[in-house]
Amino acid sequence: MESTRVADVAADTSDPRAGLRAVASLRALTERLELGQVEAGLRAGMTWLEVAEALGVTRQAVHKKYAKKIDQTIPVPRRSR
Repeated sequence: MESTRVADVAADTSDPRAGLRAVASLRALTERLELGQVEAGLRAGMTWLEVAEALGVTRQAVHKKYAKKIDQTIPVPRRSR
């Protein structure tokens, strides 16, 4: 099912079971897309703080969520103190 159709099903409250399944599907897709973008940002030289700001969360939150999930070969820029 394409993402536009899934979003339509998720927004339609006439069938809650289908809507909830669609919401779960969108959540899983969003998680995969976000991880890919976090990795792309880090590969492009962004810091955890810059990634966090782009996502609208704290540096600590994005680091906690993704530090162990990202490709460990990515050279993550360290912030200077």
